[in-house]
Amino acid sequence: MRTRRGAALISAATAGVLLSACTAGGGSNSGAAAAFDPNQQLTLTVYSNFADRELGVLNKALDGFRAKYPNIKVNSQGNQDDDKITQSIRSGNPPDVAISFATDNIGQFCSSKAWQDLKPYLDRDKLDLNQIPQAVRDYTSYQGTRCAMPMLADVNGLYYNKDLFAQAGITAAPKNMTELFEDAKKLTQRNPDGSIKTIGFIPQIGFYANHPQIWAPQFGAKWVDGNGKSDLATDPGWQELFTFQKKLVDFYGWENLQKFTAGLGQEYSADHGFNKGQVAMMFDGEYRTAFINNDAPKLNYGTAPSPVADDRANLYGGGYTTGTIVGIPKGAKNSAAGWELVKYLSTDTGALVQLANGLNNVPSTKDALHSPDLKLPPQFKTFLDIFDNPNLASNPASPNGGAYIKTVEDFANSWQSGKVTDLKGELAKVDKTIDDAKALGGN
Repeated sequence: MRTRRGAALISAATAGVLLSACTAGGGSNSGAAAAFDPNQQLTLTVYSNFADRELGVLNKALDGFRAKYPNIKVNSQGNQDDDKITQSIRSGNPPDVAISFATDNIGQFCSSKAWQDLKPYLDRDKLDLNQIPQAVRDYTSYQGTRCAMPMLADVNGLYYNKDLFAQAGITAAPKNMTELFEDAKKLTQRNPDGSIKTIGFIPQIGFYANHPQIWAPQFGAKWVDGNGKSDLATDPGWQELFTFQKKLVDFYGWENLQKFTAGLGQEYSADHGFNKGQVAMMFDGEYRTAFINNDAPKLNYGTAPSPVADDRANLYGGGYTTGTIVGIPKGAKNSAAGWELVKYLSTDTGALVQLANGLNNVPSTKDALHSPDLKLPPQFKTFLDIFDNPNLASNPASPNGGAYIKTVEDFANSWQSGKVTDLKGELAKVDKTIDDAKALGGN
């Protein structure tokens, strides 16, 4: 599933829609759960950004809901991104249920009340949220308001080419950053002119799945302090992260990296550098297994948890997670029935397993995670284990979406290219930029 690839950033237009959404539509967030009549005949409209085969997988899962509630018809509309969802809210004609790939927008959805607070339904139905890992609960709520539920998850780990490992005499995936660095050097092959022919590991932040939020858990890097302020300059994890990352960049040479990555295939194309044996190791999500199966089925590869900082061995086995979220927009005409569908897509074990098998994503409840009915490739087990690890982590929700991640990634581009050298001083500037932007957007 092509969900959160990099920071899911909202445009200025979308931000305006979200912030004004609380004035549009009606009949939501009343503080009481609307009564559901299963005998009432109605049609639920569902918006999602699924398309083609993936939309077919969702629709097949929806058949289970239709069988459970035969009086309810479900009108599933794909190719509906967050812009379209929020525009429908502002126009007063939203869907009954919205499915979003952009978890970084959860702060906007909840704080603007563009998506309804689900607490009345959760309390009434006594839903056990302990079935959902804490990191996942975190990315589906904002400052105590739960306006979404999870519907599958993405989990990031390490992919490695077994044939290239064997040629380099490497027998196991690296578990810490020293091992990653040494393995990357052994796996890298250069052309006679010194340019890169095959790379051990691409350290270039912003390329493929290399993004700050995916690196951060491996260094124990915290985004905010106890007061909710950006904490990159004082948290030692961030300085260690960027110091290591720059060390690996310097090993390759920035210009060499730029030239090499410019010649690689696109992230979601069949000629992806890992598929072609041009990249020996990479960070990526579980969804990559489906792409490899389709585009490079003969590739001999393995997966493992991402390596961690040398002094953070206790974190090994965890990793970064985000995922698909589902909720009820403000002004939805059929909120009560909409909640039943939200509950079905986020807690029904059969539905989650069916979706996971069809989309090659991680099911987002513990029961579904351990279901014997999961039918996924052997390399997928790594991501199930990471999801089940207590060190699973996500990035914090913000009232201005993923803008703070973009700020950090912009800094990373200047840092890795050598344009800035004062790491702590520049991170302090990043903190101020992030805090100022949040203050403008409202906390």
